[in-house]
Amino acid sequence: HLLLFLLFVGPFNCFASYSRATELFYSLNEGLPAGVLIGSLARDLRLPTASGQRPTTSQPPLSFILASRSLGGQYVHLDNRSGELHTSALEIDREALCMDSGGATVFGEAGTMLSSSSSPSSESCLLLLDVLVLPQEYFRLVKVKIAIRDVNDNAPHFPVPHIHLSVPENAPVNTRLAIEHPALDPDVGTNGVQTYRLRDNYGVFTLDVEENESGERTPYLIVMGALDRETREEYVTVIVAEDGGTPPLMGSATLTIGISDINDNCPQFSDSQLNVTLHGNSSLGTHVATVHAEDLDLGSNAQITYSYSQKVPQPSRDLFCLDKSTGAITLSSKIDGDTPRLHRLIILGNGPGCIPAVITVLVTIIKVMMRPPEVVPRFIANEVEGVVYLKELEPINTPIAFFTIKDPDEKYKVNCYLDGEGPFRLSPYKPYNNEYLLETTKPLDYETQQLYEISVVAWNSEGFNVNKIIKIQVLDDNDNSPVFSQQLIELSIEENNVPNAFLTKLHATDADSGERGEVSYFLGPDAPSYFSLDKTTGVLTVATQLDREEKEKYRYTVKAVDSGFPPRESIATVTITVLDKNDNSPRFINKDFSFFVPENFPGFGEIGVISVTDADAGQNGWVALSVLNGSDIFVIDTGKGVLRAKVSLDREQQSSYVLWIEAVDGGDPALSSTAKITILLLDINDNPPLVLFPQSNMSYLLVLPSTLPGSPITEVYAVDKDTGMNAVIAYSIIGRRGPRPESFRIDPKTGNITLEESLMQNDYGLYRLLVKVSDHGYPEPLHSTVMVNLFVNDTVSNESYIESLLRREPDINIEEKQPQISIEPTHKKMESASCMPTLVALSIISLGSIALVTGMGIYICLRKGKKHHRADENLEVQIPLNGRINLHMLEKKPMEISNI
Repeated sequence: HLLLFLLFVGPFNCFASYSRATELFYSLNEGLPAGVLIGSLARDLRLPTASGQRPTTSQPPLSFILASRSLGGQYVHLDNRSGELHTSALEIDREALCMDSGGATVFGEAGTMLSSSSSPSSESCLLLLDVLVLPQEYFRLVKVKIAIRDVNDNAPHFPVPHIHLSVPENAPVNTRLAIEHPALDPDVGTNGVQTYRLRDNYGVFTLDVEENESGERTPYLIVMGALDRETREEYVTVIVAEDGGTPPLMGSATLTIGISDINDNCPQFSDSQLNVTLHGNSSLGTHVATVHAEDLDLGSNAQITYSYSQKVPQPSRDLFCLDKSTGAITLSSKIDGDTPRLHRLIILGNGPGCIPAVITVLVTIIKVMMRPPEVVPRFIANEVEGVVYLKELEPINTPIAFFTIKDPDEKYKVNCYLDGEGPFRLSPYKPYNNEYLLETTKPLDYETQQLYEISVVAWNSEGFNVNKIIKIQVLDDNDNSPVFSQQLIELSIEENNVPNAFLTKLHATDADSGERGEVSYFLGPDAPSYFSLDKTTGVLTVATQLDREEKEKYRYTVKAVDSGFPPRESIATVTITVLDKNDNSPRFINKDFSFFVPENFPGFGEIGVISVTDADAGQNGWVALSVLNGSDIFVIDTGKGVLRAKVSLDREQQSSYVLWIEAVDGGDPALSSTAKITILLLDINDNPPLVLFPQSNMSYLLVLPSTLPGSPITEVYAVDKDTGMNAVIAYSIIGRRGPRPESFRIDPKTGNITLEESLMQNDYGLYRLLVKVSDHGYPEPLHSTVMVNLFVNDTVSNESYIESLLRREPDINIEEKQPQISIEPTHKKMESASCMPTLVALSIISLGSIALVTGMGIYICLRKGKKHHRADENLEVQIPLNGRINLHMLEKKPMEISNI
């Protein structure tokens, strides 16, 4: 309060001497809806309007104004009169406004700014406002600070989905390794990341969290058990980060812990000694033996070199060559009579940082007293440096080479045979001795085997033998066509695809080598032009958007052609199914539907069928219909589109209905369309005429005897709530009683009753006329009756006597005569009357199978008639109902009239 007081009374040099500056502080949670009260400046500043004081009449009311219309106005609303601050419709997101500011201003102009601080004491995000208080008597500049409090609306998330960590296999227990890419949480304080855990620690790992001075938490992986890469080289688990909100939110990432190799294994030989025999006549380069050691480590830790021990004498080192990389031992110098017959070769397997492994190779040299047989080849096929080249598909019995076999000492018999697998044969070539022919036994196939290695072995009777190794290389020929991995390639793609959309990558193989096996791809002649196929890669794309409603399936061929001469090709079939998307709204056959329905149509009867289609397929093309308005009266069959009324409809209550029908498809999101439905009720003759005057059968009228013939006496006035011919009324007298009852006549059209003849002295008395009021409904008119009482006399001297006569049951004979009425409307009326026969016939037919066409004809004619003589008479043609009424009914109560 002291601070507020000092700020309140302190000078503010930018304004007049009476101006004051004040600072107010408010706080609220982020994400609040519009209209939440932040604070009342008038109350908190203790201004007159807030403290209960009322400004005098000479003082203008207080006004609160933001010093500048800047970005702050998006988030708060200031009431200029009351000084109340409320949240605006724009929701405040603390993380979006202040997380990246680092304590600096986020945005602002003169008068409004947002600031935040990353220090622990001021983690809140501040919205700063400058508010001016007017008028001059109360003028001051108010600094309003609104702290945006954080809520736990963000879950922790790792910046990468996969985290890799390497741990050496010799890492001791309690080794700590920092995990890069710790989880991030835009929330602050306890709403930020608090803990980490592993879903599966495999019994050898755990997690710890360290917090630095700035409050950042870093997870550390701790080794809890011994590791051995040779036993398991990788651990895959999930690291979970959890914040401290209520309820807590979590995020996770895959943590892969790789165990790196160290040199903890040394080379080892499987045997400690190897015994080998070698003939004394072996040629230079003869393979003697190969030693092999194994090291379970990886990479450079597993590199092994081989060397002789210092115990191996120099003559043995000179006689046998040891390959330090492979461990192969070969004969490096010629064996003579002075060469020792036994050699002990001690070989070391050396690994980095290891004690060498040791193996002993004992080589025994067998002395040979005679020379081995000789094999002399003479090649027929193409031969280069001991390799014979043959084309595949060469015919059977293709000669390869002649071999001459002989004994250098010419003492022993020499035989030979062919050693090795392959379609070859070595046979004596007669009539010569010691001559052999090597030839093929079946065609060679490059794709089956490209290289053969066979030996011609010669041995003499003493058991000495010699091998002549021959390599045969098969040359490729273009004898294979490309082969597609699938002969029928079935693809699918959603319609409305992006241009140049990828469909598939075709793959065909050719067993031939070189250019003969290089495959190119081409579209067949039946492929549409908007499909393209990359010649080299086989990538199939479509250049334009596909429309399933236009074409759902495509089928064409593709070719794979090799580069041989002549080229060979193969064909595959591509079928593409265009999958449906909900891109078509339901479509009504008509935007406006009109139905003509006779009134009193039974409830739930079929009014009409609303036809709607949807070009989409499956669920996207399923359409549901509903009534948007009037659903309390009308209902529609969703599947069949049949429109029905729940109740019977009365034209006299409402002559037409306008409905809006909505069609919604089954897509996601769903599409919809609407159509207007007009239902016109056709009138039927279901209302008899209603007599309005005279109002009672007991009323009477005094007729003076001096009344001149042709004078109007009274009238009968009736109305009919139906329309058209059903409402055209005719009047007739069907019963008379009196001294001379034929003295009165009624006009059949107007209902006016006039005096026909002069009244005489004998004509005095009571006259009772039974008037029939009938409409012109079809097929049977309806009618009402009324009694008209006329008292012929000079005066009425005894009313009770007249009333007693009226109460008596009149003895009247009914004269049932059809009133003769001719409707002679004006020229304008003739246009409507000319439609009457057609309209009546159409009204009858409308109850049959073509109700819609009939109704439309009626509607057109009715509109035409109404246009020309609506003011004169309503002559709409209606559908009548069979209705009867008692001709002797003398009383008719007045009814509500809707069509007068």
